Amino acid sequence: MASARVAYATEDRWFDEGLYRSVTGLADRSPGPLDTAVSLWSTYGLLFFGALLLAAWWRARPTAAAPRPSARPVMALAAPFALILAYVTGLALKSVMREQRPCQTLHTITIEACPPLGDWSLPSNHAAIAGAAAVALLFVDPALAALAVPAALLMAGSRVWVGAHYPHDVVLGLLVGAVVAWALMSLARRTAPPAERLHDTPLRPLVARR
Repeated sequence: MASARVAYATEDRWFDEGLYRSVTGLADRSPGPLDTAVSLWSTYGLLFFGALLLAAWWRARPTAAAPRPSARPVMALAAPFALILAYVTGLALKSVMREQRPCQTLHTITIEACPPLGDWSLPSNHAAIAGAAAVALLFVDPALAALAVPAALLMAGSRVWVGAHYPHDVVLGLLVGAVVAWALMSLARRTAPPAERLHDTPLRPLVARR
């Protein structure tokens, strides 16, 4: 996969523009295979978080010989909704903050083509989804969270590397995802009684293995 490097220009605006320029400049000087790998991760890496959530749900369900399910399987079911809510929250913030992409306002060279005007930058939705996945997995499966947390940081960094976001975009995205996931997963953790009731319904496979 060849990286498409495209130059854009106008004025400087943000406090971390220097860091953005440094990162995109390093990306421009880096070997093509590295840029390709980062670009692929930036584009498709969210699928990795989906796979982690699926694995966490599978691992969270007790076997027939184990005690009846508690809140953990329900938290595993709630985790995807944390990602959806983080994405929706990010979209809402974008529509309010209306920050242009850095590749539209700075003279720099980016690996990926710049999104069109009106595709706002702050916060990064990729970072918000990754941050939400990492925090949700901390509630459900700390072992998988040990993979998700560094992966979320890599996702955030990759969005700056390819030129799509300022550093503050991805930092806010991670914070939005983390806060949304923490709130929703904290609520799901209090749902042990409903989980017990699901055990005796046709929905039992959602919370326990046959």
